Amino acid sequence: MESVLQAIGTVGLIFLVLAGLLAGWIASVVSGGRHKAAYLAIGVVGALITPFIVALLGGAVLAAGGLLAIVAIALVGAVIVLIIGKMILD
Repeated sequence: MESVLQAIGTVGLIFLVLAGLLAGWIASVVSGGRHKAAYLAIGVVGALITPFIVALLGGAVLAAGGLLAIVAIALVGAVIVLIIGKMILD
């Protein structure tokens, strides 16, 4: 877990938040602009939590893959969480 935190760093956290905001914004556009703030928040939460969940499941490769791998995993996680959020919001 510490290796993921070291790999992410401050700049990485900013990238994760930006990736989550991007995923949330795209989701709000696809859904017709409804619940924009909720989608943005859900996207950020998904992007921030996913790298840690992957690390807990034994994703040591995630830390070795660098920031790009972490952001890619964060985007996938944000999309998954947004899909779940869309089912709840609609």
